[in-house]
Amino acid sequence: MKNIKTMTMEWTGNSLILIDQRYLPIEEKYVECQTYLDVANSIKDMVVRGAPAIGATAAFGFVLGAKEFSYLSDKNLFLNKLEEVKNSLSKTRPTAVNLFWALNRMDKLLKDSLPTKGINDLVNILEEEALKIAYEDIEINKQIGKNGESLLNDGDTVLTHCNAGALATVDYGTALGVIRAAVENGKDIQVYADETRPYLQGARLTVWELVKSGIKTTLITDNMAGWVMKQGKINAVIVGADRIARNGDVANKIGTYSVAVLAKKHGIPFYVAAPLSTIDIETKNGEGIPIEERNHNEVRFCHKTRLVTDDVNVYNPAFDVTPNELVTAIITEKKVLRPPYEKNIVEVVTL
Repeated sequence: MKNIKTMTMEWTGNSLILIDQRYLPIEEKYVECQTYLDVANSIKDMVVRGAPAIGATAAFGFVLGAKEFSYLSDKNLFLNKLEEVKNSLSKTRPTAVNLFWALNRMDKLLKDSLPTKGINDLVNILEEEALKIAYEDIEINKQIGKNGESLLNDGDTVLTHCNAGALATVDYGTALGVIRAAVENGKDIQVYADETRPYLQGARLTVWELVKSGIKTTLITDNMAGWVMKQGKINAVIVGADRIARNGDVANKIGTYSVAVLAKKHGIPFYVAAPLSTIDIETKNGEGIPIEERNHNEVRFCHKTRLVTDDVNVYNPAFDVTPNELVTAIITEKKVLRPPYEKNIVEVVTL
C-alpha cells in the first residue's frame, strides 16, 4: 500500500495531487503538491476543502515534510523540523477539527517511533500512516452511509447544504454518502441542493457529484430553502460537519444554522453525518468552536464577477454553529446518535 487515487486526491509516493475544487465544475484542473508548504497553501486557498479531506491532506503534507528533512542525521533536529511542519499545516483552517486530529495522530506516531527507528524508517512509517488515514476515511464514510440510509424512505427528497460528498472526503462522502447508500439499496431518492454562498460549494460541487452519480438533483439558491420546505417538497435535511462539540452543537458551512431553524419550523428531521474524528470532546459547546473568517473578496465577487466596490464593508464567517436542540440525529460510523448528545457522544467516542 504505497499509493491512493480517488476523485479528490492522488498520492504518488513523492507528491500529493489534488483536484482543484476552485475550478469545478467548469474545468477539471489539478494541483501537484511537492512540499508541505504546497499542501498548506492548497488547504488555505480552498484547492481542497471539507473536514475529512483536509485531515487526510494534512497527513500527506506531514509526510512530505518528513521527506524534505530526511537528509538530516540528527533525530532531534528532524523532530524539531517536523514540529515546524505541523505548526504550518495547523494554521491553515482553524474550524475543521479533522485537521488537528490527523496532525496529532501523525505527530504521536513520530514521537512513539523516534527512539527505536532511524530517520528513513520514520519516513516510511509516517507514509504508511497517512495512507491508513486515507483508506480508513473511505471505509468510515461507507459505514456512515450504511448507518444513515435507514433514516431515509423510498421516495424521499433530501435537502443538503454545502458539499459533504466525495470531494469533501477522500472518497464517497458523509452526507452524500448517506444518500448514495440509500440509492445503492434500491431507494428512489431525490435531492435539493442549496447553492451555498459565497463559495458556491453546493452549486459547483454537490450538484456536479450527484449528477455524475445519476441521482436526480435540483439546485436552489440559499434563500429558497424555507419556501421549498413550506411547499412540502422536503422530507429530510442531511448536512456534514467541520466540528461537533461535546454537547452536540455542530459547526458547518455558513447557512447551515438557518437551514436547521427552517427544518425545525416545518417539522423536518435535520441530520448531521460526520466521522467520529469530527467530534471534539475537548470543546464543551459551540461557543468554544473557532469560526474562521475568510477573505472579504469571496463576498465582493461571485467567482470572477465583481458584485460591489472595495469600499463596501463585508463580514465573511465561513461557518456557523447549529445548537444541538435543532439536530435530530448525528450519523457516525459507529452508530446513529440521538439526544441526550453529551452522554451519547462521550460514550461512543470513548468506546
